[in-house]
This record gives sequence, structure tokens and C-alpha cells, in this order.
Amino acid sequence: MNQDTDRLMGLPLEEKIEQSKAVIQEALERFSQDELYLAWTGGKDSTTMLWLYRQVCQEQNRPLPRAMFIDEGHVFEEILELVDKVKDLWNVDVCIAKNTDVSDRAKHVGDLIHVADLNERNRKEIEKLGYQEDTFPFEPESFVGNHLMKTVAMNVFMEQRKVKALSTAIRWDEQEARIEETFFSPRKSPDHTRVHPILHFKERDIWDTIHQYKIPFCSLYYQGYRSLGAKGSTTKNSDIPAWEQDLENTPERAGRGQDKEQIMSQLRSLGYM
Repeated sequence: MNQDTDRLMGLPLEEKIEQSKAVIQEALERFSQDELYLAWTGGKDSTTMLWLYRQVCQEQNRPLPRAMFIDEGHVFEEILELVDKVKDLWNVDVCIAKNTDVSDRAKHVGDLIHVADLNERNRKEIEKLGYQEDTFPFEPESFVGNHLMKTVAMNVFMEQRKVKALSTAIRWDEQEARIEETFFSPRKSPDHTRVHPILHFKERDIWDTIHQYKIPFCSLYYQGYRSLGAKGSTTKNSDIPAWEQDLENTPERAGRGQDKEQIMSQLRSLGYM
């Protein structure tokens, strides 16, 4: 971390919110309604980011940008319930990104998919990974699965809709591979800008914002989950609500697929969030 990162992460909560709103304001000025999308997973961070956009848009009488929800093929029902609830409550236009060329070939998680059966785009994407087997199991958070079901689904979505900016809810303290990120970050293949309004928030800040402003959140957090990924590879490490756990001294993503966590830098080099 550099000094500016430390300074921003040490700000009081209200100043962090104002910093986020300033980033959002700039994004809304730089990109049109059709060019900017919000990556919304239904998790605590992206729902907080969506709330921040809503605040700025309401203050300025602007329409809320559209949201992109990536259906990786094994989504918690509780997440879908939260998305449906907030979509109606806040009048969010939600667009689904899904790699159906892959998901339609598997009835269940773990089913083997034959590489030769996939379309040319997906075969080329697998080649990029250096994967040389004839089949792979349908696992949304495996190396191959994450790339095809999340990154490729997202990139195809952006290409088809000519997205110029994608706002995501990553945070500096969430994963080591994200510590060098900036609020506005240019990307290639496809060419676009990543907007990161809550980089400087800590996990505790997210929960303080949620409770202070009564932001809706997924019921799984009540059950002890702290970070939500694919249903088959996400576990909880406690039975007490997420915000009551020792957030400062225990890892937030310990319940996520650790194989994926260890290759996060490689996934991000391929375009993952």
C-alpha cells in the first residue's frame, strides 16, 4: 500500500462515502447512460455500491445506470431473492450476462464438458489458459470455469452492448491481487474503463454503511457467510452474523474456493474483476 491508499482507508466513514460519491460523479460525467454499467453480484459490496450510485443519481435527478448480473451457473437462491427484492425496490434495470454455450452442456455442477463441443470463442478462451485436456468439469469457480462463466460472459456482454465503463465493487483490503487498483482503470479486450468507487472501504465500513443507511442485504450474511461466490464452493466459517465476527483479524474470503484465491492475479490478468 502507498501513503495515499493508507490515507483514504483511514478516513472516517462519512468522508469515505463522499469520496465514493465523487468517483461516481466523475463516472456519470465521463460516460453516458448507455456506456456505463454497474456490476452487481447481489453481495454486500456491490449492493452498497449500487446504493451509492442511487444516492448520487437521486441528488442530481439522473437515471440510475443499468446493472449487469453475471449468472455463473450455480447461484445461491438467497442471492437471487435479494436481487429481485432490490430490483423492484430501487427500480433497477438488471441485465443478465451468462455463457450459455457452456452452461447448457451441463445439467449439474461437476458434469464433464467436452471442449470440442464449445463454440469457437470459448475454445479460443480455453487455449489462452494453456488448458490442454479434452474435457473439464463444470465448476463455476475453477480456473477454467471462472474464466468462461464470469470473465468471458462479462466480456461478451460488454462487446455486444458496446459498454465503455464497468463499475465494480472491489476493495483494496479484500484481496492482495487488488491492492494496486485505482478508482479509474483502463482495460483492454474489450477496451473499457473499470470504475472502482469503494476501493478505500474496509469490510467493517461496508457493514457500518449497510446498518446506518438500512441498505438491504442477502440473508446468507445472517447465517455467518462473509463473502459470497458460487453456491458449490462457498462455505461459512462461523454461525454468527458476518458483521459480528472478528473482521479485523480473520480473512474475509476464507470461505471462498481457495484454489481460485491463489490464482487471483492470473485470473485478473485475463480480465476478471
